[in-house]
Amino acid sequence: VQLVESGGGLVQAGGSLRLSCAASGFTFEDYAIAWFRQAPGKEREGVASICSTDGSTYYKDSVKGRFTVSLDNAKSTKPAVYLPMNSLVPGGTGGYFCAVEPLGVVSCPPLPYEYEIWGRGTQVTVSS
Repeated sequence: VQLVESGGGLVQAGGSLRLSCAASGFTFEDYAIAWFRQAPGKEREGVASICSTDGSTYYKDSVKGRFTVSLDNAKSTKPAVYLPMNSLVPGGTGGYFCAVEPLGVVSCPPLPYEYEIWGRGTQVTVSS
């Protein structure tokens, strides 16, 4: 079971990036998948999440309208979760991590501490 994030990079304020989280060894069926951000010197915080059971999505207030989380769990492709990020601001700088948790034991959306499977992250730097 592995998660691999990609798509990070350096972008100017107002620009866009599209993060991807690819799954290996499992599908996202009956999972909650979340994106977390950890800014330098700060605690990790949830940014967006999606539950594969019903497609429900949740966003941190500060990214609503700018970020959109989506899930591609088609059997013909490698399972992946995407996070297009628009109108990026310097406060969005940090490591972005993908995490998953099977639903059933936890409800949708899980609390941040309930996520047990994590990727290694991808760095996003937004310059002013």
